[in-house]
Amino acid sequence: MTDVTHQKWWGWGVEGIAFHYDDKPHFAAFVQDKVGIDLSQPGTPPPSFSDLEISASRLPEDLGAQLRAAVGDHQVSTDDMDRVVHTYGKGLRDLVKVRAGDLPRLPDAVVYPANEDQVRAVVDAVVAADAVLIPFGGGSNISGSLTPQADEQRPVISLDLGRLNRLLEIDEGSGLARIQAGVLGPDMEEQLTARGWTMGHQPDSFRHSTLGGWVATRSSGMQSDKYGDIADITRGLRVVLPGKVVVLRPLPSTSTGPSVREMILGSEGRLGVVTEVWVNVHRLPENREIIAYLFPNWAAGIAAMRDISTSDASPSVTRISDANETAFSLATRKESKGISGKVSTGLFELLRRRGWDLEKVCLSYIGYEGGSAKVRAEKSVVGKIVSKHGGIKLGKGPGALYDQKKFDTPYIRDFLLDRGAIGDVSETAAPWSKLPDVYQGTVRATKEAFATLGVTGFVMCHLAHSYHSGACLYFTFAFAPNVDGDFLEQYDVVKSAIQQSFMDTGATLSHHHGVGTDHAPWLEQDISEAGTDVMAGLLRSVDPGRNLNPGTLLPAHREW
Repeated sequence: MTDVTHQKWWGWGVEGIAFHYDDKPHFAAFVQDKVGIDLSQPGTPPPSFSDLEISASRLPEDLGAQLRAAVGDHQVSTDDMDRVVHTYGKGLRDLVKVRAGDLPRLPDAVVYPANEDQVRAVVDAVVAADAVLIPFGGGSNISGSLTPQADEQRPVISLDLGRLNRLLEIDEGSGLARIQAGVLGPDMEEQLTARGWTMGHQPDSFRHSTLGGWVATRSSGMQSDKYGDIADITRGLRVVLPGKVVVLRPLPSTSTGPSVREMILGSEGRLGVVTEVWVNVHRLPENREIIAYLFPNWAAGIAAMRDISTSDASPSVTRISDANETAFSLATRKESKGISGKVSTGLFELLRRRGWDLEKVCLSYIGYEGGSAKVRAEKSVVGKIVSKHGGIKLGKGPGALYDQKKFDTPYIRDFLLDRGAIGDVSETAAPWSKLPDVYQGTVRATKEAFATLGVTGFVMCHLAHSYHSGACLYFTFAFAPNVDGDFLEQYDVVKSAIQQSFMDTGATLSHHHGVGTDHAPWLEQDISEAGTDVMAGLLRSVDPGRNLNPGTLLPAHREW
């Protein structure tokens, strides 16, 4: 059987890694206060896999034979675990359903091609059989892009690209690399680093997501201020369609009509299967630092981020947490001993004496990369902007800690689910002029949703990516649902309030998580009904039989 590894069937990441708070002395009291959960009570572990009721595969014998002929007998799986792993992504809705054993429609087979020719054979066989094909990368999607439609009567095939995981070539003179789409983030960077290069793309899902998945959802990484979003990084593509392959060469810019490259970016498997990607790559930087700063309040921090975006500095990271997220970060710190703990205590006492309201302080991280002179000059520019807006420099220590732990936060969601609480995220983007309204409106809408449900809840936010004209705001919310109510219905009240707030305040439905099925109800408000007409027409022209991941991207009433 295949040697492709997968995440836990019931949660984020790999077995043996989980969030714990034994070394975080302030965390339990914080959760009790903000979410109303008593962590002294033991959590409920995920169910045993053997307790799940798993329907039998409906894979037709003739289609199964064609798939095995295409990729080999051992690369077509109808194993129960394989099928469950490929049924859901890692969204909150996905995790609640899979833990509850809610599996209305599983893939009938999981297929593991080794190259593009095998992908072509699989796509052609699936479409000829009028079956459904769902591409699968790392399985980290959190917007509902991987799940078969519950009422789908046709055979469903999950196409796992995990064996397409190699760096194929580097055009060193152009700073371009050709890479197979199924490679996981760490494996890709390891291959690039061995040759002195980096792509610089590091989303929060980096350890468990793939290059093809990033393209399919228009991903963004924490270092996007320097390296760009995946839409900026992607220069060329190979995409398998029934009977043919779209080939887009890695050109710096073109004037060839509407951009087919842009059409494929964010298409979530509905415009074919991405097999190779040409991407921009960069020589490994001589220096890399993450410096922490502290601002007296959110407004000051946002103003500083805006000024940095238009300054002569070009940081790799510009991030600032609001007061609630700053409090959360402080609550998840390990116990400080010795001189570092005393310095921290002394600093906050000094700020209090200076008139700072410590309930409003906002923690910021700024990243710098490049030669020593460049980094020094950019730190000087940023330092002056920080001072202008009343902020202070905390130094490398907190920044290094953030750099180490930035990929671990999703594990907290499983920790909360074990204790009957919900934790999830929604992110958006808007012009600088609209950010205050977006922030205030979303916080207000979230609190009103909590009040409607009569639950104790918490919402926090950070600015994650800066652009010339605006920025991304990333909201995290948590609450303990009423035990006598439906878990997901209560979740939908809060999630819908947040998404609608984005629309009402001039923001977008998603900055980098994609549309999937979870965000599709807001698509017409976001890109207009006419814009949705264009998208639906494009999808239908490529896939009239709805064989390629049907149900994602479009609102249900716009499917044909």
